Amino acid sequence: MRVSPILQPDKSTREISQFAVWRVSSSKPGNAGVRMLRDGREDTYWQSDGAQPHIVTLEFQKLVTLSGLALYIDYKLDESYTPQKISIRAGTRINDMKEVKSVELIEPHGWVLIPLTHHDTGLPHIKAFVLEVVVVSNHQNGRDTHVRQLRVFGPRTDPLKALGFEVTFTSPEFNRVAFVR
Repeated sequence: MRVSPILQPDKSTREISQFAVWRVSSSKPGNAGVRMLRDGREDTYWQSDGAQPHIVTLEFQKLVTLSGLALYIDYKLDESYTPQKISIRAGTRINDMKEVKSVELIEPHGWVLIPLTHHDTGLPHIKAFVLEVVVVSNHQNGRDTHVRQLRVFGPRTDPLKALGFEVTFTSPEFNRVAFVR
């Protein structure tokens, strides 16, 4: 886990957040919840309402490969609303979730980047239908939480390699026909 002031695009991953159905465990009246997490603005936030834990659930229609997630959290602005302990759970359905990562944050300011690796195999990704981001506790024993942005990433795959073709743009096969008119 690392904290970065700017979310840098990584060429080996792609954002897959838009392929999920999002749900939050609660939100304050007047707070748009999921829309605030997805609006691309760092000055808006989802504010939970009620007892902890506070949960953001993402359900995908098919089994997806997840390589990491990024949360924008700002202790300077949110103080006791800032998450301190976050648990990441994944599974094939909502009732078989397993914790895949637990993170302790100390006054974070910026994008918190959390890689998702498989515990058993050590692979740099996990596969799941359902992903939960669980705010277990807040700084200063705060009750409700603020999360300003949330993004989920999967590995970028080459469609030709997935089909078994080993042709690349620098291959001899490609170079032979590159200049044929």
